[in-house]
Amino acid sequence: MMANYIYKDTILKVENVNLTLGDKVILEKVNAEVKDVTQTGAVRGQIVGFLGPSGIGKTKLFEIMAGLLKPTSGSVYYGKDKKPAHPGCAGVVQQNYPLFMHRTVLGNLEIGAAKNYKNTEERKAKIYDFLDRFKLRPYQDSYPAQLSGGQKQRVAIAQQLLCTDNFLLMDEPFSGLDINMVEEVSEMIVEIANMDEHNTIIIVSHDIVSTAAIADNLWLMGREKDKEGNPVSGAKIKYTFDLLERELAWREDIRKLPAFTKLINEIRDLFHDL
Repeated sequence: MMANYIYKDTILKVENVNLTLGDKVILEKVNAEVKDVTQTGAVRGQIVGFLGPSGIGKTKLFEIMAGLLKPTSGSVYYGKDKKPAHPGCAGVVQQNYPLFMHRTVLGNLEIGAAKNYKNTEERKAKIYDFLDRFKLRPYQDSYPAQLSGGQKQRVAIAQQLLCTDNFLLMDEPFSGLDINMVEEVSEMIVEIANMDEHNTIIIVSHDIVSTAAIADNLWLMGREKDKEGNPVSGAKIKYTFDLLERELAWREDIRKLPAFTKLINEIRDLFHDL
């Protein structure tokens, strides 16, 4: 049985977001929200899986949520105090893990921490805490070119968490990884989310199974169809799945459950109509 949980305040809201580039409508009336969820006897952050076919507009909405692209109309708000999305409002971990190649691991984290930690001693303590949390202490004096792909990813995540307030957007974190690395990255994402009740991670991915296995909510983006069955311009979040309500979140044995297999098949069937 699922442990007791309650939904509290809205901590991220996408409200009537529209995007037109040139004469092409990319996004139309996109609405979604993430609520702070608490579980009795545990610290739980939020993990949202954001799925959809290639070319549907996921990347553009990702950029809007990160404050890197201004929508034609509509808004994205963060936190209980409804701060508008702006550059730096959320950490962004892209597929190629863009790090400062001329700086060591320690140097990259120092850049990330400079924004939120002005006190030198506090900043130093936080950086070393993250080096330990992400198993990077042995590599603190190494440069990105000397690291494995998984190590670079951990540095990029730690850097972004240091420079933001609880929110992290991840673009295709499972892309190109073997099964062992997918499991390691999945465990790391869950651990990061659960570092703080307000930590919220949004994963944009094509990997339905890996994303659904760690998410507590899923957003599925697609387009409406006209009477002839042709896609209408402008994508939106057509389906949402509350995995807590379905008792398919916070479960280590999730992949073994028949209900999980049923969910994956349901999502795959919907993909044909997006």
